[in-house]
Amino acid sequence: MNKRIILLSVLSFGLGLHAGAQNVTDAQQAAAAAAAAISEAPEAKTAAPKPNWWTNSVMTQLNFLQNSYSNWAKGGYNNVSFAAYIDANANYKKDNVSWNNRLQLDYGFLYSEDKPIIQKNKDRMLFESTFGYKATDHLNYSAKFTFLNQFTNGYVYATPATKEGHEPSKKDWKDARLLKSGFLSPAIVTLGIGIDWNPSKWLTVNFAPLTGGFTIVSKEALRPTYSMKLKHLSPAEQAEYEKLYSKTYDNTVAKGEAIGSYYRAARFEFGAQLTAAAKVKINDNFDADTQLILFSNYLDNPQNIRVNWDNRFSWKVAKYFSLNVSTSLIYDDKVLIVEDWDMDKYPNGKQRVQFMEALQFGFTYTFASKK
Repeated sequence: MNKRIILLSVLSFGLGLHAGAQNVTDAQQAAAAAAAAISEAPEAKTAAPKPNWWTNSVMTQLNFLQNSYSNWAKGGYNNVSFAAYIDANANYKKDNVSWNNRLQLDYGFLYSEDKPIIQKNKDRMLFESTFGYKATDHLNYSAKFTFLNQFTNGYVYATPATKEGHEPSKKDWKDARLLKSGFLSPAIVTLGIGIDWNPSKWLTVNFAPLTGGFTIVSKEALRPTYSMKLKHLSPAEQAEYEKLYSKTYDNTVAKGEAIGSYYRAARFEFGAQLTAAAKVKINDNFDADTQLILFSNYLDNPQNIRVNWDNRFSWKVAKYFSLNVSTSLIYDDKVLIVEDWDMDKYPNGKQRVQFMEALQFGFTYTFASKK
């Protein structure tokens, strides 16, 4: 009896080992089949990132200057000035096509104790858009749009006449000031067809021998100052205009207030325009930006070139702070400028070179798209 039990136990154990070995074999075969199926399956491909043909940047500057005097023997007036500058760029490039856009906004004002009013000291708005199609490695066929304007009115502040012993009030200063410019007074809009030359990353030269555009002066009083053309006048209007024009006025602003309504608000121009722009980074702390725009009007004295030349130099003295120098030079034979010392000879003003310079310290930061 005991022998039978032992024999059955051994047989059962053997059958169990055989079944276990069979299960292991089956598991190994299933794993091999799964591995073969995985190796034969197509590999999952990661989608390539969508190309970005645009590069964008915005450079901002905030500049501040303040002077204060107390019992200062040498004299002086408490004053404060503030200026902001934005240089925004959005450029597109794909294959043979490029489209470059640049917007420059420059505005500043000052307040001085001797004149109890806020005075504008910087004001410039320039937008440029250039579409190009590649001709060679460094030349593009181009169409260039330019819009030059300012934000607010600009004045010359003549000393107001007051009773002896009385200081001019805020109202006196405002009443005595003379309007010299304003929004769309003047504004210059041009569209030119030509070529774009890019010999290097830091220099661009655009020449547009076919450039049409308008000079706009929306404020009637300023139209004679900027040599706008007369409207088509009836005989009665012509007689009234000549009567008003023949009168003696102190300057072109006073004359413009009387006869400005007889002039057109826009003057069409057609000529050639040359634009040269350079951005140079000397090192990590110093960079320079210059832009020169020259225009010759085929329709009126083409030898008289209109010049707009702007320069900006920036020296970084800390991570977010820099010392900035900016200059602007303008010559336009259509702009008549009156000077007190020269009024006897040129009572209606004459063409003069205009120049502006500013030295400022302030905050600088640039936002740029990732490459």
